[in-house]
Amino acid sequence: MKLTCTQSDLSSNLSLVSRAVPSRPNHPVLANVLLTADLENQRLELTGFDLSLGIRSSFPAVVETGGSLTLPAKLFNDIVSRLPDGNITIDDDEGEALAEPSGSYIATLTSTSGRYQVRGMGGEEYPELPSVEDGEVVNLPPEALINGLKGTLFATSPDETKQVLTGVNLKVQPDGLVFAATDGHRLAIVETESVTPEGEEETEEVGEIAEFEATIPAKALREIERMIGMGKSDSSVALKFDESQVIFELGEQRLTSRKLEGQYPAYQQLLPSKFTNQINVDRKQFLGAVERIAVLADQKNNILKCTIDNVNQEISLSVDAQDVGSGRESMAAQISSDEPEEIAFNVKYLIEGLKAIPSASEISIQLNTATTPVVLNPLGGLKMTYLIMPVQLRG
Repeated sequence: MKLTCTQSDLSSNLSLVSRAVPSRPNHPVLANVLLTADLENQRLELTGFDLSLGIRSSFPAVVETGGSLTLPAKLFNDIVSRLPDGNITIDDDEGEALAEPSGSYIATLTSTSGRYQVRGMGGEEYPELPSVEDGEVVNLPPEALINGLKGTLFATSPDETKQVLTGVNLKVQPDGLVFAATDGHRLAIVETESVTPEGEEETEEVGEIAEFEATIPAKALREIERMIGMGKSDSSVALKFDESQVIFELGEQRLTSRKLEGQYPAYQQLLPSKFTNQINVDRKQFLGAVERIAVLADQKNNILKCTIDNVNQEISLSVDAQDVGSGRESMAAQISSDEPEEIAFNVKYLIEGLKAIPSASEISIQLNTATTPVVLNPLGGLKMTYLIMPVQLRG
């Protein structure tokens, strides 16, 4: 294998695929990145895979000799990222001559500043990325995908023992996408625009899209969010899926992930059918006050108390951290509520939910009692629902 490419292309694509390389691989070759030089198409393809999440990316290169090999991801990335701008030549001819019985190879990297040799392994030892042969394919608008992920990823559970809750539940429906995430304490739902089948225009036949539901690991979706953010194209993201795998394709980049097993909670049943109280408040002003109060709330179990004053049409946020200090902030609000007069929240959950609603200047806070679910919605913009359980105040 011998090829020449630019340092910038190699470094950016290597950084991307390295995110799928496991930190503690159960097989030595999985600590490596697979390089595949395509002589016919004059491209270099890089692949990282941890047996659950796989990322593949390709870019133009001058390929003299096709072939494949794997190189240690961290070492390779550390070297390439520090090389100066300009062309880099990767050649394993010498490595083949020095190949050991164990299948070890030596690749030579030559840049404008010097020459490095890195020991790797043969490409034939690297596992194949899963493919979807007979599954469904839909095109997803990048903006809708980004909005859905930003509005839900923060609410996934970090607890690996609650496996199905560590991902986002995605529903592809004829009239749009529905994203949902919960960690058992709060629930975030985002509904976005319609989607069309691959290769079709949006017509009256859009209803022919097969409904699809999958719970996808948060780790994989964070990488998709990053890939879309790095993308230079507004083209749609192709989603392919079958019984066990989902594959996202964006230009020359591809991400494959297993689905999370298990039945996702019937989250719609958690939403109250009606509310007796509603508060409309400026989102930025409310978030700013919550963040300031959070400094003291950190000293007292992260609990913030909200006092609702229907007569004066204002709400007050307060924290009384014993032996440390106290704080109180008040702001105007449109309140249609007689009770409860006081309600408390985990300040972390409140801040994360408010930050995930960036498209609206005003939000509504709907509630029934001080101990039942509270729902936040943006007034206009993104169609998002954020449910948070209040914290019970001790008498």
